[in-house]
Amino acid sequence: MRSGFYLPEDPDYTILDSARDSVRFAHLCLQPTEHARWRATSSFVDVLGRPMLWHDFGKLEGPGWAANALGGGYQLVQFGRFDHCHILEHVGRGLIDHVLEDGFLSPDGFIAGYRDTTTGSLCLNYKANAEWFCPGSMARIALQMLWAADTLGDADARSARLRSYAPRTAEWILRNIPRTDGWFPRRCRPSGEPYPRTPEGGDEPLHLASGDGLYIVWLMVELTLRGLADHRGPARGLLDEIMARGGIYGSINHDTYDVEENVARAETCRLFLRASELYGDPALQAFAIDSALAGMDRFQMTEDRNGVATTGLLYMEDSWDTAYLWENAEAALAYLDAYEAAGDRAHLCGAVTILRAIAKHHHGESGFLTEGVDWNNHVGREHHIDGAEFGDIRYTEPLLNNLHHVEPAIRFLSKHAL
Repeated sequence: MRSGFYLPEDPDYTILDSARDSVRFAHLCLQPTEHARWRATSSFVDVLGRPMLWHDFGKLEGPGWAANALGGGYQLVQFGRFDHCHILEHVGRGLIDHVLEDGFLSPDGFIAGYRDTTTGSLCLNYKANAEWFCPGSMARIALQMLWAADTLGDADARSARLRSYAPRTAEWILRNIPRTDGWFPRRCRPSGEPYPRTPEGGDEPLHLASGDGLYIVWLMVELTLRGLADHRGPARGLLDEIMARGGIYGSINHDTYDVEENVARAETCRLFLRASELYGDPALQAFAIDSALAGMDRFQMTEDRNGVATTGLLYMEDSWDTAYLWENAEAALAYLDAYEAAGDRAHLCGAVTILRAIAKHHHGESGFLTEGVDWNNHVGREHHIDGAEFGDIRYTEPLLNNLHHVEPAIRFLSKHAL
C-alpha cells in the first residue's frame, strides 16, 4: 500500500452516516409495483433522483451490470437489519422478487439484464438491444443470487429459489459460450456465439482479455464450495490460466478498454481468496494478495488533486482516470477479504480509508452519492456539481455507484470496528 493512503474518521460525518444517506437516496429512486415488488425508476439519475433519459442507462432497470437490482436488493436487506429498519428489509426483498418474478429469468438459466422503462421490453445490454450480452456479467447476477440467499437465510423461501437457479446459469454459460485461447469472449450473441465488436460497432480490443470473465470462474468456485455443483476441475484449469497470464485485468466496465483496471484487480483478489478456500492451495492466496491486490497500489491517490477530495480513492484506469465509486467499494471489499484471510492490518486500513473517502462525496438533501469523482475534468464540467471545472459528477446509478459501499461499510462496522 502506498505511503499516505490513509484518512482519519470524520466524527461529524461517519461511514455509518454515509451509508444511511446512500440508502435513503436509493429508496427515493425506487417505485412499488404489483404484488409488493419494487423496481428502480431509472439506472441513471440526477441529485434529485430524476431519470436522465439522455444517457444509455437512463431508461433501463433490472439486474444487469449498471442497474444492479439484485445486488441493491440484498444490500438494502443487509442495511435494514443492521440499522433495525424493517421497511428497508421489505423493499430489498421486493427488489429481489422483481428479479425472480418479472420475466428476467429464463427456465434454461439465461438472464436478461435489463427492462426498458419507456417500452416495458426486456433487453440484453446497456444499449437497450438484444444483439449482444456479456456472459461474465450474467454470471455476476448468478453470484448475486447466492449472496442474496446468504443474506436472506434458509428460513426465507426465496433462498432456495435463488440457490436452485444459479447453477442453471453456470450450466448455460459453460454449455454455450466457447473459450478461445483459454478465455471467455467479452461479448456474445444471445446464442453464445462470440461478438467481437464494441457496443459502438468497432473492433473489440479486449475481446479475449476482459476481466468480466472472472465472474464465470467465481461462480464455478462458489457453486462448488456450496455443494450446488462440481466445477472443481474446470475451475482450477481457468485459475491456472489466469496465473499463467500474470492476471487478466482488462476492463470489466462495458464501455472502457484498458488492459488494466482497478476493479478487475479487486475481483481477481476476491476470486482467488475464495478459490484458496476451495483448493487449500496457499499459492492461490499468494496470487490474490501479492499480485492482484498489490497491483492496486498504483491506482491509489494519496493527495487531493485540483482541489478535489481524492485522498483515499482509487482512480479507475489510465485512459479513464475518474474515481468511480462502485469500483472503490469493490476495492474496499477486496481489502476486507485480504485482511480476513491474512490478518495484515494494512489491508483493513485500506478498506476503511476508501470508505471514509467515499463519504466525502454526497450532495443535496436526499443523500445522493456521486457516481464518480472527476478530478481532472475527464467527463466535462457540464456534468459536474455546480458546473465546477473539477469535481463530483452530478449523476449516479442509484443501486450501484450510490449504494455499493454500504456492503463493505456494514461488514466493517459489524465485524472489525473497535
